[in-house]
Amino acid sequence: MPCIHCLVEGRVQGVFYRASTQHEASRLNLVGWVKNCPDGKVELIACGDSNQLQEFKTWLWQGPQYAQVSNVECELVDVPDGQIESSFVIV
Repeated sequence: MPCIHCLVEGRVQGVFYRASTQHEASRLNLVGWVKNCPDGKVELIACGDSNQLQEFKTWLWQGPQYAQVSNVECELVDVPDGQIESSFVIV
């Protein structure tokens, strides 16, 4: 299953970005996690269908209503079996 690792920059903390990301990932049947970083970014890993991942990456640029996303960097990553949750969680 393909997985992406992304870092999202901008006004993305304190605006429900993680909760909205979890909701969108669940809607797209993706699994993985999302968390806030000390430097103000949001980091995530999402795994699932390639088409769903593409739609998800597009959504990351928008985020929830009060977010102001300035940059999204994503790369394909290999995630060993057993290292990803069976759902999409906030950590």
